[in-house]
Amino acid sequence: MLTFEWILTGTAVLAALVAFARARRTARRLERLTESYWDLRYEIAQVRARVNRLDPEPEQAATASDPPTAPAATAFVPLSSLKRGRP
Repeated sequence: MLTFEWILTGTAVLAALVAFARARRTARRLERLTESYWDLRYEIAQVRARVNRLDPEPEQAATASDPPTAPAATAFVPLSSLKRGRP
């Protein structure tokens, strides 16, 4: 009976070590993926800046003599006007 308990304890320790190793490996992989994500975000911003320098968007190409355009206002629509065919 005592041998069974030692085997069970050894198996539990071995399983804990395997789980710990996998958790560390996963943490390192997550760190690499996070670093890659931020590197790609930085590169995308650089490429977008280069493209805008080569071919600016219409808003950026507008001169100071153009009158500023006001943003479109969102109108309030009452919910009762959306109900259809209800008494």
